[in-house]
Amino acid sequence: MQCWTTAPSHTAKHTKAWFAAHPRWHVHWTPPHASWLNQVELFFSALARRVLRHGNFASRDDLIDKMDSHVIGHNQTAKPYRWTYDGTPLKTA
Repeated sequence: MQCWTTAPSHTAKHTKAWFAAHPRWHVHWTPPHASWLNQVELFFSALARRVLRHGNFASRDDLIDKMDSHVIGHNQTAKPYRWTYDGTPLKTA
């Protein structure tokens, strides 16, 4: 099992003890800005706008087929994101 977190609560002694007692769980530290969760939210937002919002589905299977088609099409044209922020403070305008 994996736990993705940016929370400082995972540095508390009782939390460290819990993770030590549950070796199947591993903490992966993610950046607090532009994390993978933001990307997941963007993906589901696009799915909702392009497929679900005005969709007309004859059945549950039809809905699943249209969602699968969208995901397959997205994956065929997807490009890896290249992170360019170097950690320095942004300049003010």
